[in-house]
Amino acid sequence: MRILTVHELTKHIKTLVEKDHLLVNVWVKGEISNFKAHSSGHLYFTLKDDLSCVKVVMFRSKSRLVPFQPKNGMAVTVRGYVSVFERDGTYQLYAEGLEPDGTGALYLAFEQLKKRLEQEGLFDRRHKKSLPLLPRRIGIVTSPTGAAIRDMLQIIGRRWPGREIMLVPVPVQGEAAPQAVAGGIKLLNQVGGVDLIITGRGGGALEELWTFNTEIVARSIFHSKIPVISAVGHETDTTIADFVADVRAATPSAAAEIAVPDRKDMARYIRTLKTRLARAVDEKLAASKRRIESCLLNRVFTSPLNAICGVGQQSLDQLESRLRQAMYGTLERAGSHFAVLAGRLNTLSPLATLSRGYCICATLDRNRVISDTASVEIGEQLSLLLHQGRLEVVVEKKECDISINGNRF
Repeated sequence: MRILTVHELTKHIKTLVEKDHLLVNVWVKGEISNFKAHSSGHLYFTLKDDLSCVKVVMFRSKSRLVPFQPKNGMAVTVRGYVSVFERDGTYQLYAEGLEPDGTGALYLAFEQLKKRLEQEGLFDRRHKKSLPLLPRRIGIVTSPTGAAIRDMLQIIGRRWPGREIMLVPVPVQGEAAPQAVAGGIKLLNQVGGVDLIITGRGGGALEELWTFNTEIVARSIFHSKIPVISAVGHETDTTIADFVADVRAATPSAAAEIAVPDRKDMARYIRTLKTRLARAVDEKLAASKRRIESCLLNRVFTSPLNAICGVGQQSLDQLESRLRQAMYGTLERAGSHFAVLAGRLNTLSPLATLSRGYCICATLDRNRVISDTASVEIGEQLSLLLHQGRLEVVVEKKECDISINGNRF
């Protein structure tokens, strides 16, 4: 009896599994759990149903082709092959394709990206830029061989000939298309002198329009400093680019009509403006003429001397009379007030006291007023100021007590 090592046993089981034709290309449906997206780009998760579960590995080369974001709890169908992971001795399902169960993968990816970008505000109306009325240079990012570019060039040339068109030829379908379209929009922003950008393509299936449902194209439109018109597919087709763009056109032909006005319509509009301007000028001149005529009928212009010498002179005389009366009244009131103040001042004046027989006694040099006998000596000369005049006297006698009308002081 042969005894096998663990590795030999595991390798034998792996060989048996890999030789099974059913397990070489198998489709398995279930619910995702334990989902993990590794930094390397590989996906690891468990696929389960009510009774069993199996580990699933999806390498980066395959996972980057999955258009939607797998999540725990999502029902999916996995296409791949079964093999044994020798290190752990477990069998695993190596996924080569992944689709949501019950809905298309592209539709699910569309809804996921739309919801995420909407939450970030990329669809917000406040970010939308206004289109120029008459762009001098129009940049178009599309396929150079499709019917879309031919229709747009024809319509722009018919509606407003002579517009400068800058075409950035890019593939609009395939794996390299999203990067090319985003690069074309960025290039037009760097070139300068471009007033408007149109990007899009003709109609097709959802897979054919998918370039304009990618995140890289959506963000390039959002970050464009130049207004962008999205023109993808037919009228019923809606892409992520339509939501992000400043203006959505139903078709490439409609985008060309939005981009430039019709020359004939513009000419009619200019003629209308010219007529309205001429009418406005005529009405303004007529109104000014009526105002001048009304002013000329005024008495100031019809009888200027009467205005000056008549009513004007009478008003001037009345004002002069009122001014004189006011002036005389003011002077009279001021004179009366002055007399009252002079009377009060005269009552308090020392001259009035002197007029009643009093005098002011001071030293001869009049530097000091004498108010008592103790401050003078016998023989000292004093000066007496009277109501009228002055006397110089010599002190011969001093008395401390004096009597007036029988009263001693």
